[in-house]
Amino acid sequence: MTDDEFDLLDELYFVQPFSYLKETLAWEDELLLATLQSLYEMSYIKCLSEPDTEIFDKVDIKETGKNLFYLATKKGLMEHNAI
Repeated sequence: MTDDEFDLLDELYFVQPFSYLKETLAWEDELLLATLQSLYEMSYIKCLSEPDTEIFDKVDIKETGKNLFYLATKKGLMEHNAI
């Protein structure tokens, strides 16, 4: 896990919208979307269309990520805490 992935997972213990992550981490959109995509591909995060509505279909975060909410998965939290 990269430092950026670790820092991003730090913010996803609770459901967070893209706008919160952008403001809190102060990253460029491209870095934030790429890091979210990476965590998603490793099943460390899940995507939600609304704070309580998980998306079960495949998500292209680089295309739609700015409109989504994110939450660390159990797998992601266990990996985050193991470091």
